[in-house]
Amino acid sequence: MRQALRHPATWWALLLVGLLPFFSGVVLTLQDQLGPNPTEYLTRSTGDWTLRGLCVVLALSPLRAWAGWPEWLRFRRMLGLLVFFYALLHVTCYAWFDMGFEVADIVTDIPKRPFILVGFAALLLLMAMALTSFNGAVRWLGAARWQSLHRSVYAVAVLAVLHFWWMRAGKNNLDEVAVYAAILGLLLAWRVWRYGQRRQAALRAAKGSDQLL
Repeated sequence: MRQALRHPATWWALLLVGLLPFFSGVVLTLQDQLGPNPTEYLTRSTGDWTLRGLCVVLALSPLRAWAGWPEWLRFRRMLGLLVFFYALLHVTCYAWFDMGFEVADIVTDIPKRPFILVGFAALLLLMAMALTSFNGAVRWLGAARWQSLHRSVYAVAVLAVLHFWWMRAGKNNLDEVAVYAAILGLLLAWRVWRYGQRRQAALRAAKGSDQLL
């Protein structure tokens, strides 16, 4: 299994799997098989795949810790870019189908509807991470700043769930929201627990060093 994770073909296979929803949407569009409301289908499906991608990206670190296989992290950048890709498609559906690419109307509409406002905030954070996902950005920003910027994925997860909740609250249909919120909540809680464990270990090590002195 570990050997398979190291193989270059695995990276390409995961990329292809990640793009399957996009290709499926293109085929269904060309065949006019998006159902009675194509606009809603495309907007919802791209939003759903953005949330699913976020869950997968945030699951990589717990998976690495549980399995003890750092190889899982070699897919994080590619999967993160796929999340941005689907988020960009999601916003494009809104800008095109709902607003007809009228920039002035979009700018006016964003602050009027809270769920769109938090959605755009999440997109901007994803864009910042996507634009700095290459190795040179680490040298340019410095490792500490780069890491701080990419930790904003946690904020993206919170904003994405809030966006979904606000959108569904008016229809009183929160079952799916609860599922995504529970998954992302557990993944974020694991990170808080992990940070606490490392903090305690560092304090114990510092205390032991002081006693040696």
